[in-house]
Amino acid sequence: MDMANVPADDPRPEEPVEPDLNECCGNGCEPCVFDTYAEERRAWQQAVKDWEERHRNRAGATPPA
Repeated sequence: MDMANVPADDPRPEEPVEPDLNECCGNGCEPCVFDTYAEERRAWQQAVKDWEERHRNRAGATPPA
């Protein structure tokens, strides 16, 4: 990766907040708030992997969590 394209301010992606059980109405909505959360979590996990790779390349070591 070309490190010139990595912004100086590159914070670690923030984990999505899991919905409270009361946020689901129980009516079988499509998508349910928990479906949306699952998608957001998968996207976050990939974003963290990408972020770690950028920072590993920048520092030559694994960044702290």
